[in-house]
This record gives sequence, C-alpha cells and structure tokens, in this order.
Amino acid sequence: MKILLLRFSSIGDIVLTTPVVRELATQVPGAEVHFATKPAFRQLFDANPYVRKTHVLSGSLTELLAELRAENFDHIIDLHNNLRTRILTVRLGVPTRRFDKLNVEKWLLVNLKIHRLPPVHIVDRYRAAAAHLGITDDGNGLDYFIPPDKEIALDSLPATHRTGYVAVAIGAQHYTKRLPTDKLLEACEKLAAPVVLLGGKEDAPVAAEIETHFQQRPELPTRIFNAVGRFSLHGSASLVRQARLVVSHDTGLMHIAAAFRRPIISIWGNTVPEFGMTPFRTEYTALEVAGLPCRPCSKIGYPKCPQGHFKCMREQKLVALNGYSGEESGMNGVS
Repeated sequence: MKILLLRFSSIGDIVLTTPVVRELATQVPGAEVHFATKPAFRQLFDANPYVRKTHVLSGSLTELLAELRAENFDHIIDLHNNLRTRILTVRLGVPTRRFDKLNVEKWLLVNLKIHRLPPVHIVDRYRAAAAHLGITDDGNGLDYFIPPDKEIALDSLPATHRTGYVAVAIGAQHYTKRLPTDKLLEACEKLAAPVVLLGGKEDAPVAAEIETHFQQRPELPTRIFNAVGRFSLHGSASLVRQARLVVSHDTGLMHIAAAFRRPIISIWGNTVPEFGMTPFRTEYTALEVAGLPCRPCSKIGYPKCPQGHFKCMREQKLVALNGYSGEESGMNGVS
C-alpha cells in the first residue's frame, strides 16, 4: 500500500508530523510511506527510516503532479490542507483525508478572544487524519534523525562547553515570536551554565551583539559560544540533542528539542500554547505574559507588534531561568 503525506512547510510543522509517519510505516501492513514537501525541508527526511521516498515542490505544481501521479498512490493524507494541497489532491484523484486546521476556532480566539479550541495537541489532530488506515498512538514522541556525518562532536566546542551547556535558540520566523535583544541578554545572564546560541544566518547580527556583550563584561559568569549560522540544520539539531536544557521561542528548534526529549523552556509572545503546539512528550516550562487582552494577536506572527507596545515579550519575567543549569527538574508541563 503506497501512502503519500503532504506538508510543504515549515520545520516545526513537519517535525510534528513524524509520529504519523512512523505509525503508518510500522502499523499498516505493507505500507510504503512517501512525503511531499518543499526543497528546503527535504533534509528532514535524509535519515528517516520510515519514509521510502521524498518528493519536492521545486518547480510548478504541475511538475510535482506528474511525479506523484506516476507513483500510483493508494491513499493521500493531507497534513497541510491549503489551496495548493487541495488542488493537488483533486487532480490526483486519489482517496484523501485532511487534517482539521480548526481555522474557525483559531479565528475566534485571535479576533474575539473566545476560546473554543479543544485541548488536543496538533500531533493528535494529524493522527486523526490517518485514523481510517487503522493507526493508533504508539505512545512515543517526535522523531528527528541526524545523518552520522552531520553530528557535531562535543570536543569541537570550547573547553568551557564540553561538560554541559544550555542551548538558546534566539530566532523565530516572525518578529512577534522573538524576544528583543535586551531580553535575550537578560535571559543569558540568568542562566548558570555555558550557553550555545543557535539560529539561522538571519539571526547573526543579534547573536554577534550578544557575544560582544559578554566578551566586554568578563565579570559575568555567562560564557557564550556563538553557533548561529555556523552549522546546517542537522548540525544545530545535534547541538540541541546534546544540550542539558533548551531555551526557545515557539519555533522549529523547540520541536526538534522535543524530538530528543530535551527539557525545554519555551517562550511565547503573540502565539499561545492553547493553539496545541506545545513541546510534545517532553518536560517543558512555558513562559508567557498572562492576562494581556491583545494575546493572541495572530496564529502565526507579525513583523512588528500591532499594538506598538510588544508587552507579550517586553514584560516577560524570565524568572524560571534564574540560576538554571539544566540539571534541575520540576518543569510544569508535559504534552
């Protein structure tokens, strides 16, 4: 039985589909699982043993359609459920099930602050889309497989970081999901362990500012290793896997950390945990400014605060980071 899963973006969303990928491959007799995504995310399946073949939307939808039609799929599970995936599945003419995006419920929460979202994690909503094929929750978490040649050896890090560190993921796709630089500095100052900064090339200016701040203040105990933009996604994932603790915004590296069962401190700005995308099946603490009447202002994010005050990040207390070395326990949430 050939099964196609569709999810074009983004990193975190695709990592969140991995339990369904695994359960289809291991629970459906004779299943051959394929996955269609964008070229930038193909690497997420480089070493995934549960995916037989990855297809990419590198040109037109028509080109991808021809490639997929030649595979003669028996079932399609649409885990993106947008206009392009709907067009694709209609033109393929293969029996399709789609996951429920709960757009109405999200709209009510964002625009009217009426909470009608069910207390169901998005992983479980993804699974529901494939339940007709007989899969059930196997009780495991997310998957992320790093090719052996992409692992980062601890002895390649500064000596101060080889016996343990806290990974701080400073980036996020949208401005309103990210702490301002001064708050990132405050977060790093509170941690009682060496810090590895993680992020993409677009985060390099902020990372350089943080690195310079601590170089100029040697009296502070914080020791920074700036890994932002220096490694591939797999390399960053390797550093996440080996961290004592991961501090992250609501972003892809947070979900990669969950795949490695790392303890997580997740920082929430314009989005809220009620959207159902908290760290899955790992210990975590969610930091948010409760009681703001403007939250959530978007289910995704904005390039600037719509209200102009950015209180959802500016008023973060970050007290959970005080003296935190990553060896403590007692986090307040496991999804």
